[in-house]
Amino acid sequence: MISKNQIKYIKSLEQKKVRYREGMFVAEGPKVVGDLLEAGYVPDRIMATPEWFQNGNWQEEGCSQIVTDEELNRISFLQHPQQVLAVFPIPVFQNQNHDFSSHLFLALDNVQDPGNLGTIIRIADWFGITTIFCSPDTADAYNPKVVQATMGSIARVHVVYTDLQMLFSEIPAGTPVYGTFLDGKDIYEQTLSPNGIIIMGNEGNGISHDVAKYVNKKLLIPHYPAEKETADSLNVAIATAITCAEFRRRKASL
Repeated sequence: MISKNQIKYIKSLEQKKVRYREGMFVAEGPKVVGDLLEAGYVPDRIMATPEWFQNGNWQEEGCSQIVTDEELNRISFLQHPQQVLAVFPIPVFQNQNHDFSSHLFLALDNVQDPGNLGTIIRIADWFGITTIFCSPDTADAYNPKVVQATMGSIARVHVVYTDLQMLFSEIPAGTPVYGTFLDGKDIYEQTLSPNGIIIMGNEGNGISHDVAKYVNKKLLIPHYPAEKETADSLNVAIATAITCAEFRRRKASL
């Protein structure tokens, strides 16, 4: 039986300040929890229905607790809980010793929406980008909404929060730094490198002026047809997917 203190503790992890004070985050559902376990994350606690444990999933004395569907409803952040909720330690990733000469990275400048961030993490995972640099004002990757939106990709992508201006001032000279702008050059007509950093900006304001000055390759995702009036902009997650797909298509054709 779940105690009131357990319910209070898990619910408190919805708040960023509590997550970082405790060093813990919540993951839910067989897919997300399963991917984290497979990636080597060791849970602080797992609360799951008998069916989840009966399927041969993680069960360790002192860590695992069988709960009813009703109890899971009381602690879940989802509208429709999915068999299992787990609490994991927040990993600590450093922005050092990254190979900018041979790998592609993403940098997010003040991306605010948790759903967008979660989707971008999932996109990065799909296209083999294992590290995302985030400005401190970007949404928290361990917000329950973000974790859920990643569909397990949070287990395989390192999300590093750092001062982007400091990061760009310290990367090796000549590193390609890409950004998407309305006055950029058509992405389908530009030479794209298999390495470097792709910056994606805020949902409403795009890439900030202070970060934009580090971009040395401005790109445009063109609308179609060129002479037709269309939407003013693309959702940042959609734009990230289009951009990453084109980079990977170019690399595959080399």
